[in-house]
Amino acid sequence: MFFWLFMLLIDLLIPLTMILLGRRFLTKPPEQINDFYGYRTTMSMKNAGTWHFAHEYCGRLWFRLGLILIPLSAVPLLFTIGRDVDRVAVVGTIVCGVQIILFLASLIPTEAALKKHFDKNGKRRS
Repeated sequence: MFFWLFMLLIDLLIPLTMILLGRRFLTKPPEQINDFYGYRTTMSMKNAGTWHFAHEYCGRLWFRLGLILIPLSAVPLLFTIGRDVDRVAVVGTIVCGVQIILFLASLIPTEAALKKHFDKNGKRRS
């Protein structure tokens, strides 16, 4: 049971991180473009406008996705209560892998929104 609880906590780390960072990006995004913290892609770092837009868009997306992922991450593990450690590990690893894929996939709509609202030089489209 200890390993099951451990795996549940591990699998909730990514959704909780997405919720916390999403909320942070919405309420208090990094003020200046930097190389250490924030949504850092070539397009988001063009200028202050793209930087703030990317954080607002990505923050909203991560917050919502994190809220959705919490129950979707816990439910598969509920089916492994009382099972052997190997089964719990496999299910927990698959859940974590799906979370990572969704986390990385969130870059796609964010970058698409940036390209829709800004040209390649970072100038806002009218």
